[in-house]
Amino acid sequence: MLPAVAAQAITHYTQPGDLVLDPMCGIGTTLIEALHQGRRAIGVEYEPHWVDVTQANLDLARRAGVDPDARAIHGDARQLATLLPPDLAGQVALVVTSPPYGPSTHGQVTVTPGGGVHKYHHLYGNTLDRGNLANIGHHRLLTGFTKILTHTAAFLRPGGHVVITLRPWREHAELIDLPAQITACGRAADLTPTERCVALLARIAQDDLVARGSFFQRDFIGKQRRAGLPLHLIAHEDLLVFQRTETPVRSFHPRGPSQHPTATARPLFSVDTQASELAGAAATGPQLGRAA
Repeated sequence: MLPAVAAQAITHYTQPGDLVLDPMCGIGTTLIEALHQGRRAIGVEYEPHWVDVTQANLDLARRAGVDPDARAIHGDARQLATLLPPDLAGQVALVVTSPPYGPSTHGQVTVTPGGGVHKYHHLYGNTLDRGNLANIGHHRLLTGFTKILTHTAAFLRPGGHVVITLRPWREHAELIDLPAQITACGRAADLTPTERCVALLARIAQDDLVARGSFFQRDFIGKQRRAGLPLHLIAHEDLLVFQRTETPVRSFHPRGPSQHPTATARPLFSVDTQASELAGAAATGPQLGRAA
């Protein structure tokens, strides 16, 4: 979760004192950004290690002078109804979260002289843990995430929003349109799609986009190209915005915000004409670092 994405969503959809929820909070980015803007926050995380990291980040915020009206709960978000206090039902103003793309994370690295680069904390817990959504396969992930969104909707106040940040990803070199699939999950949870936005993961140069891929992403792309598969670095994340309404609307326009009257009056993220043109051009560009 990019901190700027969480911060923008919190600024746009909440007021000071509102409650923000992340049912898959990881290291607590959503919670910390909510606290820095005077909101209350609560998160749920499956893996004990990341709960400890979230708590450390909350302690750091306290030492920085932020009143940490926040709580991280260890548990499976598919059981959200039994994990969160029942008096929070209908009280959450905003949910900001992101599903796992598989068993791997960005992780951290160390460099050993003469031994190369080594990753650690780059996997979601024990790969044999079938209770972890990251380890159960793509289709079961969608089923589990739908269940999470269904439980989440019960805690949203009327008109409350859900912001999900995610991107297309590759499984065995096949590109999977995860944003479209998560949109279907939101519909199945009786949430109304209102916006589909773009957050650039690239610098806008004079006439180009310069993707900010990690060393490992660039290494992977380079190996695939040398093998004859013309892949590109991903230069954006999708942000899907849903709303809890009394009468869900079964229509969604993937190229722009819904015309439903409950949709927000202004876009969560605005992309100027130059950025839009560059994104379109980058989609077919041959250079490493351009978007697919």
